[in-house]
Amino acid sequence: MADTVNTPENPAQTMRDVMHNLGRMEVILPPVDFDLTSPQLITLPTGRSVKSLTEEYRSAFEYLKPSRRKGTARLSTLQSVIDWANRFKGDTSALFANPDQSTPSLTCIADYHAAGAAEYDADYGDSSARHCHHRAVYNFPLSKEWQRWKKVSGVAMDKAEIGQFIEDNAKDFIDPSPFLMNPSIKSETANWEVAFNEIAQKIKGRFGQYVKLLEMSRAFEVNESSNLKVTRNPVTGEQSIGFVNEHQDAEGKPISIPDLFIIAIPVFLSGDLYPLPIRFQYRKNGQTIKFTLTIYDPDRAFDDAFTGAVTMATEQTALPLFEGTPEA
Repeated sequence: MADTVNTPENPAQTMRDVMHNLGRMEVILPPVDFDLTSPQLITLPTGRSVKSLTEEYRSAFEYLKPSRRKGTARLSTLQSVIDWANRFKGDTSALFANPDQSTPSLTCIADYHAAGAAEYDADYGDSSARHCHHRAVYNFPLSKEWQRWKKVSGVAMDKAEIGQFIEDNAKDFIDPSPFLMNPSIKSETANWEVAFNEIAQKIKGRFGQYVKLLEMSRAFEVNESSNLKVTRNPVTGEQSIGFVNEHQDAEGKPISIPDLFIIAIPVFLSGDLYPLPIRFQYRKNGQTIKFTLTIYDPDRAFDDAFTGAVTMATEQTALPLFEGTPEA
């Protein structure tokens, strides 16, 4: 019987094989075609832990070419958001109009969800869902005039304050038409004049010219008001303020003024001018008097300006419109 010869173990070779096996990286889950929808997994030598390279793969592919459009464009004109929508819109694109008077905006989402109920598939999810990551936002810029008048509307001011405000904003005032000064005069009238006349009748007011308001404001500045007397004629709507002190004007007569005036200002920057009725009121408090200039029904002008802009966008883009804010 032949003798069995045992080859002695080579410690160096054994150690080499062990270290090779321990340090070897094994790819355990990469599809051959590198499908980015599937995880990319490898094992690591230290304790044979498993690490996901999914994000690294996706980042590498994204570096070479974006996998989808994303980002938010913040545009400065209405026409820009219309042009942007027409450039990137698809079958699922949509517009969102936010009519908040403090922060009105128009948003276009190019990759909005498709219409209809969700179509869920166990392997691929909802085929009608989109990422909603590609957007354009237009924040309507409120005009300086609109912001100025809204800020003081209904706020009580003293003589010096209201006088200064009236003079500083003289360019905003327009004189009422002959029809508004005397509705009995038969003449062609615009729709807004008819509406303003109805307002005057409703509150028993009377329209006046800017020069009358200016004269009044200057008289307020001259008189320091030791004694003030406020009267109102309920029939004609005419109001009077009498000043009795050492600062009387040369004639010492009461000041008779109307209580409705007209301004024409844009709602949005560089927008159309809107005629707005301003109600002038004052109230005596002891030996002082406070004045207010209040815009009558400003919502009507804002709604008209906002609706006009949004209608223009929907007509020129042919996209569906939702009023409000889109999903975050």
